[in-house]
Amino acid sequence: MMAPLHRAGSAIHTPDWPTLAQLQQELIRAPQTIRCASGQPLRFVPQAANPVRFEERYEPRAYLAGEVQTRTKNWHDLFNALVWMTFPRTKAALNRRHYMAATAEAASPGNRSRSRDAFTLFDESGVAIACSRSQLADLLHAFRWQELFWERRAEVVSHMNFVLFGHSLYEKALAPYIGLTGHGLVFLLEDGFHALPEAERLTQLDGLMADYFNAEAGDDFNPSQLAPVPLLGIPGWWAGNRAAEFYADTRYFRPGRRSGRPR
Repeated sequence: MMAPLHRAGSAIHTPDWPTLAQLQQELIRAPQTIRCASGQPLRFVPQAANPVRFEERYEPRAYLAGEVQTRTKNWHDLFNALVWMTFPRTKAALNRRHYMAATAEAASPGNRSRSRDAFTLFDESGVAIACSRSQLADLLHAFRWQELFWERRAEVVSHMNFVLFGHSLYEKALAPYIGLTGHGLVFLLEDGFHALPEAERLTQLDGLMADYFNAEAGDDFNPSQLAPVPLLGIPGWWAGNRAAEFYADTRYFRPGRRSGRPR
């Protein structure tokens, strides 16, 4: 589960929790300057007291000033920083959408949109799914878990890549539990994608997710458009899923109906 963050995380050499200065140093070492969608260079800054002005709130401050408020000695915020380093374009796109939604809500208080709920859900618990077999994507969206993860297990291994994006999922993955679930976006790609080096796969997925949130996720985007993904059912991710009986637990592998189609 942690594989996407290995490159960014292993670069931080410290026997203790990394400081904000160390995280900032890794940003400087990035091949290209990581920026928010407003064009401001990204910076990790201490968490401020309760904001008074709109511009001081978390998402507006990140968008307008490039300042991402980050607590030290905190797994949630550390993983958020590592996700920014790994998927900078997607994080910038989501921050932009949050800022736009927050601006609209400030003009009409008490009217939080479902699209913003969906952006938050993906930011915290999102999973990018690269799939080169449309039938497998159909099974995922149809909640046919045993057929997907057990009966067609070898195909899933060869033709689907599940990549955690949400920083909250990484925090939960420190102590996995039955019930651990992400919310996925499926991208139908060619077979050649799965043969690429991991760094190239992550870069491509970052671009695909960013393009989706910048151009295709409209004001009607809502949580129901994200596919539930029982993470411990993914082949190779949990030792306990090596028997068909594991997928018979409907408390975790819930049946359901969905009208949406995979991308």
